[in-house]
Amino acid sequence: MDYMHGGDIYTYEGMIDFSANINPFGPSRKVKEAAALSSEWIGVYPDSRLSRLRKALAEKEDIDGELLVFGNGAADLIFSIVFAERPRKAVLTAPSFSEYAQALKAAGCKIVYHYLKEEENFRLTEEYLDLLTEDTDMVFLCSPDNPTGQTVDRELLQEIIQRCQERHIRLVLDECFYEFQEDQTGILSAKEALVTKEVFLMRAFTKMHAMPGLRLGYGISSDRGLLEKLCAVRQPWSVSVTAQEAGLAALTEPERVEMTRCFVNEERKMMEKELGRIGVRYFPSSANYMLLKSKYDLFELLKEQHILIRDCSNYEGLKKGYYRIAVKSSSENRQLLSALEEIYSKDCRTAE
Repeated sequence: MDYMHGGDIYTYEGMIDFSANINPFGPSRKVKEAAALSSEWIGVYPDSRLSRLRKALAEKEDIDGELLVFGNGAADLIFSIVFAERPRKAVLTAPSFSEYAQALKAAGCKIVYHYLKEEENFRLTEEYLDLLTEDTDMVFLCSPDNPTGQTVDRELLQEIIQRCQERHIRLVLDECFYEFQEDQTGILSAKEALVTKEVFLMRAFTKMHAMPGLRLGYGISSDRGLLEKLCAVRQPWSVSVTAQEAGLAALTEPERVEMTRCFVNEERKMMEKELGRIGVRYFPSSANYMLLKSKYDLFELLKEQHILIRDCSNYEGLKKGYYRIAVKSSSENRQLLSALEEIYSKDCRTAE
């Protein structure tokens, strides 16, 4: 099976990896220490109820811990909710995260795509509402979206939620990158998600806390019937001892989240300014990554300079010429910009 995502450092060894969009500072010292100390417990089964992590996260979000469900990363929850509900028809935006379609196809669900427009910077508009018909069972939305970095406008999101409530459509709202957003007021909070039973809010420790190798995601829902169905289709020990301990440690570092958010937004703005100066087409983003469009094969050209980026040609709704880059450390970001400037200036010299 072809590798569909970023972060394939096993194939592309020794490169600066801009293809995986995680915290540029990596996992914190606390998280790494908690993971290391958890080795004392690898001889016993993990707590299948995730009691301590459930309690800590419920306190952070000020919600009932029984309304939380945990998984082996967000991808685990995507497949779980699809197989728990077995939708017959689902609506997806394109481009967006490929696992939504992968899970739906595996369950034999019909998929209707809403293609986002490049001339609108791939932003979701009210046209989307027309697809929320009576025969739709499930929709997936990602905010900020992957790979575009676009957020769903708050007012439009409320309209979507209302439409889903009226027509009993399951709305899976993926907020795995929400902590990177500069404007946190546009985010649907855990408490707000619980107001409407049709909403399943999905988040993860993967991105902000740089834990993709441990796999830890969670969902929030007031639909207890759905939560029961999720428990019925999921394996009992999907979250390891190590992931649980690392997650607990991550929840004690809100100041690190704030620091990372400020850094990422400042660096992204700098990168956008430099990309514009160099002549690279980019799409404005609210996350820790950006979508680029180029007439050059940037994947191959940057690979020659030991820089790995995400070729987005396998995203539904995109084609060859679209690439995603992460925001990394200041020095690495400048190294990428320097490499891009060399590629674009070469073309200018050739044209002369």
